[in-house]
Amino acid sequence: MHRFAVWAPRAKTIHLVSDRGRIGMSAADGGWWESDHAAANAGTRYGFSLDGGPPRPDPRSAAQPDGVLGLSEVVDQTAHPWHDTGWRGRPLEGLVLYELHIGTFTAAGTFDSAIEFLHHLVELGVDAVQVMPVAEFSGTRGWGYDGVHLFAPHHAYGGPEAMKRFVDACHLAGLAVILDVVYNHLGPVGNFLPGFGPYFSDRHHTAWGSALNFDGPEAGEVRRFAVDNALMWIRDYHVDGLRLDAVHAIVDESPTHILKQLATEVTTLGEELGRATFVIAESDLNDPRIVRGRAWGGYGLDAVWDDDWHHALHTVLTGEHAGYYKDFGSLAQLGKALRQAWVYDGEWSRHRGRRRGDKPDDLPPRAFVVATQTHDQVGNRAAGERLAALVGIPELKAAAALLLTSPFTPMLFQGEEWAASTPFLYFTSHEDPELGKAVAEGRKHEFEEFGWSPKDVPDPQDLATFERSKLRWEEIGEDLHAGMLDWYRDMIALRRRLPPAGTRAGEGVDVIVDERARRVSFSRPGVSVDVNLGDDDWTVVPPAGSRLAMCSRSVATSDGGVSIPPLGTAIFETESPIG
Repeated sequence: MHRFAVWAPRAKTIHLVSDRGRIGMSAADGGWWESDHAAANAGTRYGFSLDGGPPRPDPRSAAQPDGVLGLSEVVDQTAHPWHDTGWRGRPLEGLVLYELHIGTFTAAGTFDSAIEFLHHLVELGVDAVQVMPVAEFSGTRGWGYDGVHLFAPHHAYGGPEAMKRFVDACHLAGLAVILDVVYNHLGPVGNFLPGFGPYFSDRHHTAWGSALNFDGPEAGEVRRFAVDNALMWIRDYHVDGLRLDAVHAIVDESPTHILKQLATEVTTLGEELGRATFVIAESDLNDPRIVRGRAWGGYGLDAVWDDDWHHALHTVLTGEHAGYYKDFGSLAQLGKALRQAWVYDGEWSRHRGRRRGDKPDDLPPRAFVVATQTHDQVGNRAAGERLAALVGIPELKAAAALLLTSPFTPMLFQGEEWAASTPFLYFTSHEDPELGKAVAEGRKHEFEEFGWSPKDVPDPQDLATFERSKLRWEEIGEDLHAGMLDWYRDMIALRRRLPPAGTRAGEGVDVIVDERARRVSFSRPGVSVDVNLGDDDWTVVPPAGSRLAMCSRSVATSDGGVSIPPLGTAIFETESPIG
């Protein structure tokens, strides 16, 4: 017997409609409706008819085999034969993350096909995969940020059982799994939540649509909807951590912010399960409260994405200064990012026309997730160019060196480690041609402030746009790509030998920049990195008691020091490394 329940506080009647017939549901407390269905078991298709209307999918559907507009499917979340019973998770401290998109990570674009390449990640040396959103979205291909069935793993990726096999395989390989989730808005297709109840706010809006109602009338069940979703991924799918998309677009004026509630309940569930769990936020606010401990007035999340670090490095390497890059471009800003992660810590932002951020001094280094490339910074370019399409191999190696010696939490983007030649474009597969056209036109307008021509923006609806974004794994064997992969493997191995980072951002870090000569020296306990972006050779004196561990271009050594050629990077390691 399966118990069906749905929250619909304003409905007068609700019928459960399944492939077994139509059954009236009974009103329960708090606007909930319930019904027992003796014949329902795993695989049963069903929906809810409100006040005589057409059957709609369950807002908490665990599976949508026919997509966002089809009926829901009953899933037995206890049936999967897990093999990771000894897995206790991995604390965020010290991890190297790897962001991937299931649909483009492999040619087949499924959870099961992704399992076949986990050995590559293990050999690379990363510790955790961060999976872009998998909640059911419109069509068969997309980035996932327009999901509408938040409890259902996407059918095109293999659905619930395939996702469990993927997580299980990751854990058996020693990899933690972080899932990207979206609680600031829902997608436009298949979003039937307004018909069930006041899920959306009439006071708060986002750039992508109506905001979820976390602080208005009847917000309690909407808050539970989001928090229960987060807990489900950790409990039923054994996910280790969550990455919350664009929390700066979440507005909550309640006494207890939804982020604080979610982080608290995730921590509690992890403790009950005996597993390490963590929550990472994407935010462009540079607000310490997001990751500051709850005992000190913060929300208590574990980390936050740091776009400042990326922008400071990207502009120095590429010379780009359009759009939001206009706030960056100096070596002094790069030095500040290397030291404390946030460049804007209360300073005036020309791009935003206001002051931005606050001091990060009391935050631990692991609280900042830094990257040279992400799905956003690559995919939100007109042509989806990776950094490898914009700069040469020496610059790529310099970027990787600064990233992987950083005291912060580093993250790679799929294919970055071998300088993949494939772009990562924005792609969709909306069945409604008018919506598809509107999305394509919207993308063109987004790029106007960067000066990119509309004709350079591929049609997101075109299947070829999606196919071009898939990794070409055969590249790994080619000389240029193999050499880059070796550099990343060696850099990660070196990182493993470094002493733990300090307890506060900037602690033990020393940065010296020469704006005119375009030189950067970065050091922390155990390692020193010198990057020569200028046109002349640069002779440096290695730190006392260190050795030259790696160099991106041939260097000359003498009694006076080490001569680094233009665009060269030299990495010095202490003679007695940790480990």
